[in-house]
Amino acid sequence: MALHVPKAPGFAQMLKDGAKHYSGLEEAVFRNIKACKELAQTTRTAYGPNGMNKMVINHLEKLFVTNDAATILRELEVQHPAAKMVVMASHMQEQEVGDGTNFVLVFAGALMELAEELLRMGLSVSEVIEGYEIACHKALEILPDCVCTSAKNLHDITEATALIRPAVMSKQYGNEDFLSNLIAQACVSIFPESGNFNVDSVRVCKIMGCGITASTMLHGMVFKKELEGDLTSVKDANIAVFSCPFDCMVTETKGTVLIKNAKELMNFSKGEEDMMEAQMQAIKETGANVVVTGGKVADMALHYANKYNLMVVRLNSKWDLRRLCKTVGAIALPRMTPPTPEEMGHCDSVYLSEVGDTQVVVFKHEKEDGAIATMVLRGSTDNLMDDIERAVDDGVNTFKVLVRDKRLLPGAGATEIELAKQIAAYGETCPGLEQYAIKKFAEAFEAVPRALAENSGVKANELISKLYAEHHKGNKNMGFDIEGEGPVVKDMLEAGILDPYLVKHWGIKLATNAAVTVLRVDQIIMAKPAGGPKPPPQGKKDWDDED
Repeated sequence: MALHVPKAPGFAQMLKDGAKHYSGLEEAVFRNIKACKELAQTTRTAYGPNGMNKMVINHLEKLFVTNDAATILRELEVQHPAAKMVVMASHMQEQEVGDGTNFVLVFAGALMELAEELLRMGLSVSEVIEGYEIACHKALEILPDCVCTSAKNLHDITEATALIRPAVMSKQYGNEDFLSNLIAQACVSIFPESGNFNVDSVRVCKIMGCGITASTMLHGMVFKKELEGDLTSVKDANIAVFSCPFDCMVTETKGTVLIKNAKELMNFSKGEEDMMEAQMQAIKETGANVVVTGGKVADMALHYANKYNLMVVRLNSKWDLRRLCKTVGAIALPRMTPPTPEEMGHCDSVYLSEVGDTQVVVFKHEKEDGAIATMVLRGSTDNLMDDIERAVDDGVNTFKVLVRDKRLLPGAGATEIELAKQIAAYGETCPGLEQYAIKKFAEAFEAVPRALAENSGVKANELISKLYAEHHKGNKNMGFDIEGEGPVVKDMLEAGILDPYLVKHWGIKLATNAAVTVLRVDQIIMAKPAGGPKPPPQGKKDWDDED
């Protein structure tokens, strides 16, 4: 008879062996809060223009050097369930507005930290949650009053540059003027009068070498590819796009050809060549002078393409093929048939160029209002170019957000201090224990200017008291002057440091939701992980080795 080992009484006896169970304030709530605080602490030092970079090596051993919170979190693969919720909130911010991910993390982390203080004081979790929700609602009510200006005309490059600049500044401090001008040119050139802006229409092509200031922007597309044929440049190009290989047509059914003598073999080969030539001639006669294919290019097809002066470009990626069709206004044909005039695309010039030592094929529009603009980024290392690309991404997303809502808030902690001041005053008027949570919610906003100050090496308490003093005088737009000596404040509207309204609106909403969700958890029950026995840890030679 098997030996029956009795289990401990209580919740554990209902679960399988190997399951874990935590409950109550100490075990569950504070444990979750600690995980979220540590996550926020990690990304907090990367906040703002003076934020430090993180070196992240992901599971594929790819190296990332960046201060972009979204990238750091994506590559870290956070496992803790509570911290995962905060990560999800920042991913939602990335999808919704494309910027402000670090704000969500810093703010959610501050909310957790202060919730812990309240719970240790003796408030119940439900009171803290209720207070936070009231305060969040109030903050979103106050936010429209903090708006200091609106974008007037997004078709004006100078204005667009000024609005994109703060977003780029937090990623590429020092190069923001040059980069924001490039991004503004790209965004304005593809922004139609109808007013719907597509982020995918700004492409980035990264080419090693030179420096960041050698980066350029052009209307059209750039591919890091070499040409197949002899022709290297075509002006006033008519483009035929095929999604099939550039080869003679293969029949759908399989067939066997019986050849009895050498003459028949010669005729068979000749017939294939004649057919290929006829196809090339037919394509040329439609007026096409550039052929783009999505598959392999046969030698014979290339020979006749050169004979009829057709430029041949091969693109392996079907996404690139689709984007090119959108750029030049072509329709991708699934078979090697001569294109009709409606199916052909058009652009002003297609040419092979050399940037550094990289061969690139450029499809260029001379006109401003193209469907796609490409930024050719130059940089000394891959990591640097990846980081510049993330800055470009933030800049383009800022433009997209402003297309949706043109309102702007003062940056550099000005909006946060104004909200903190007003919510703290509102907390004083509230009866009940929720008022403590409302005041703590106001205090959590101080985490943003505090992070900016600490990353810039300035005494945070001194700065925050100066900001409060200015805001109590009624100067709503006063924020932290990062370029000043010590804790200096400055009018952000004059300095041009402005944040889009939607970035703050969604950031506050998502951070509060994440914090409330984590605080609502009072038990963690983890089933035994599936799968067989784990491999022995490093250092042990064998399964049978003694511990």
